[in-house]
Amino acid sequence: MANNWEPDSWQRHEARHLPAYPDPAALEQAQATLTTHPPLVFAGEARALKADLAEVAEGRAFLLQGGDCAESFAEFHPNNIRDTFRVLLQMAVVMTFASKKPVVKVGRMAGQFAKPRSSPNETQGDITLPSYLGDNINGIDFEYASRQPDPARMVRAYSQAAATLNLLRAFAGGGYANLRQVHQWTLDFMDRSPWADKFKDVADRIGEALDFMEACGIDPATVPQLQGTSFYTSHEALLLPYEQAMSRQDSLTGDWYDTSAHMLWIGDRTRFEGSAHIEFARGIGNPLGIKCGPSLEPDALLRLLDTLNSGREAGRITLISRFGHNNVEEGLPRLIRAVEREGHKVVWSCDPMHGNVVKSDSGYKTRPFDRILTELKRFFDVHRAEGTHPGGVHVEMTGQDVTECVGGAVAITDAALGDRYHTHCDPRLNAAQSLELAFLIAEMLNTEQAVRRADAA
Repeated sequence: MANNWEPDSWQRHEARHLPAYPDPAALEQAQATLTTHPPLVFAGEARALKADLAEVAEGRAFLLQGGDCAESFAEFHPNNIRDTFRVLLQMAVVMTFASKKPVVKVGRMAGQFAKPRSSPNETQGDITLPSYLGDNINGIDFEYASRQPDPARMVRAYSQAAATLNLLRAFAGGGYANLRQVHQWTLDFMDRSPWADKFKDVADRIGEALDFMEACGIDPATVPQLQGTSFYTSHEALLLPYEQAMSRQDSLTGDWYDTSAHMLWIGDRTRFEGSAHIEFARGIGNPLGIKCGPSLEPDALLRLLDTLNSGREAGRITLISRFGHNNVEEGLPRLIRAVEREGHKVVWSCDPMHGNVVKSDSGYKTRPFDRILTELKRFFDVHRAEGTHPGGVHVEMTGQDVTECVGGAVAITDAALGDRYHTHCDPRLNAAQSLELAFLIAEMLNTEQAVRRADAA
């Protein structure tokens, strides 16, 4: 347990990117309601993820973290949940098959609502209103009533997260993730992608392997690892009144856990020393992510690690680099060297999305696929040069057939962005682009292992 910590101790620290609720009594009522609701996840599940991430930190597994930029009430539908889940399964199968390493699957799902914004207000014409901060805070419509922070939205977000988790658990353990179903995971519209054929080849080879096992007397139907999968959830721990209300003390250990998700992360804008978000995170037992961008100095990172993981617990911390494709080689090595010098055992993951946003000629905010891929390649190159493990990838993606990121084998052009641009915040990879990225990461993992084997010979 962290010393001198309570779920509300963050309130005595500087809090940025939190809404100013106009009715404190309504906020108190919403929090009181949430405290009576069951936990969304359990402490034992969070500890299981931490154990899995400890394997990633040792280079024996790989982390795949992906999902929506910002979940919304309007797009809440079981088909959307299913499609994103199945694309994550496809990506994981491709990387596992190629690298022969287990892939730890963590969704940006069942809680990824709130988003930090560069300005607390938005002006259109001569009207200025509060910025849209996510559906669990206010509405996206540019109207006075919609943009007022409403604490009742936290309770609605809890209900949506609970329903999402219920479906994810059913998919993960109820037969949908069975490797015998791997051919059925391809979405219809993905046939336009050349990578769909490559996935079918992988699926065929997996089926042949299962047939071989069965011929040898091993019934795949009796092997639990082939019938289902472990799937965890995560989101940015931004809306602290909600996270506080969802914190529970584990009856087995006495430690506190944030039961809103298995893993929480602290964003680039809220990880400053002494922040309310760091104060909250230091007291919960969940695995934690820290976004690491160009503004983060090595000494500041080391102080954050000492604060958030003073016991140096394996699997506790995932460092998610987000430098942009042109800044990786300058910014990442000095962080790696500082962490290695001090002996912190962390997972190094790459977020190739947030540092590569551009404004297209057509006026849409987009992320070029070639920049995303370049940042990932340079992330692997840096770790190879430093002798450390490139442990994971963190992407904003969806199972929907959107047109939000330009490029990729499906060749989304600037002119086509407006066809199906549906995001509530930042542009996401669509299903075909996500699968393509998985194959390219698989190639990087294979190259990485070949180099390490050659160096060890």
